[in-house]
Amino acid sequence: MAYSAELRERLIRSVERGHSARSRAEVFEVSASAAVKWVQAWRVEGRTTPKPHAGGRRSPLDAHADWVRERIAERPDITLAELCAAFAEHGIATSTSAIGRLFERMGVSYKKKPDRGRARPAGRRRGASGLED
Repeated sequence: MAYSAELRERLIRSVERGHSARSRAEVFEVSASAAVKWVQAWRVEGRTTPKPHAGGRRSPLDAHADWVRERIAERPDITLAELCAAFAEHGIATSTSAIGRLFERMGVSYKKKPDRGRARPAGRRRGASGLED
């Protein structure tokens, strides 16, 4: 979580009055590293706010989403491992978990086949046979 801009500005003003960033870090209860970086950002860039979040990396598989949809349309029961092998045939190294994340982004989900039988309890066995008279 980012510290407030007001806290950053107060610390920077205090340093500009002649105190060291490390001593002000103790007073404002922030790490010395953070205080030094805030002052440095102020002096170099004139910035008191945190840098905006740049976002994450894009998956190289996103460019192949249409191709994956075609494979699923051809064979709806294709497995992640088979798709991984198909990618390998095209020279793209990937993993089943990366393909699974691609499916999530694409909104594709696998449902268990309805004709598959579920595990059932064994039920009651026949009791011991009666004694003969």
